[in-house]
Amino acid sequence: MIIDAHTHIWGGKYDDSTRTLLEACERFGISKLYVSGLKSHDPDESEIASLNADVSRFMREQPDVAEGYCYVNPAHPDAISVLKRGIEQYGMSGMKLWVATFCDDPRVFPLVEQCIGYQIPILIHSFHKTVGQLPYETTGIHVANLAERYPEAKLLMAHFGGNCYHGIKAVRDYPNVWHDFSGSPFRRDDLDYAVEQVGAERIVFGSDMPITYLVNYGQVEEAELTAEQRELIYYKNAIRLFDRGLSGRPS
Repeated sequence: MIIDAHTHIWGGKYDDSTRTLLEACERFGISKLYVSGLKSHDPDESEIASLNADVSRFMREQPDVAEGYCYVNPAHPDAISVLKRGIEQYGMSGMKLWVATFCDDPRVFPLVEQCIGYQIPILIHSFHKTVGQLPYETTGIHVANLAERYPEAKLLMAHFGGNCYHGIKAVRDYPNVWHDFSGSPFRRDDLDYAVEQVGAERIVFGSDMPITYLVNYGQVEEAELTAEQRELIYYKNAIRLFDRGLSGRPS
């Protein structure tokens, strides 16, 4: 069983994105997809509404496969209302933060508190770059700040923070921070390093589809993992992460 906790529908490319996701489910035996909509770096209110509507549509069309993240721009005054609509009306399972603000911006705090009340995870894009860092692109340090402030929040730091030797080190002492390794710019031993630092119990499989899938699948298959650790990463950790009856801290 495989649960992919980090996939996308690209804005304006609904048919292409969803077709790619469903073909991957069929080809690679993926049981469940957690999906967010993305387009521009600083989306306005209408773009946010359109992207969340796309995810909601996919959930309705593929109820056995698709679950959704509610995408919010914390800079918008209606961000709380957007989150409530996504969770309470659309039936989404988490919140998505991208690059409109740092994740530890005070405007994010009311959203995190709402997610704590819902007992849902927050998927946080996190990427530390040598060049090309976006103005409000979260790194592991920002995630650590948020985890310190809200130890009861379920935080899913994406991409191993863009550089696992930077991102993982920043948050390894915060048990409410989980990790995915979605995307393609990673070395063979990154997953081994992450397991050594935070344990397999805090790592969730994600691919960043429709960008890539096989790179991340190959990382799990090639890593020095036990069969039990692979099961944790492929699906068991995701089941726990999205269980609303459980806290943000893996036991």
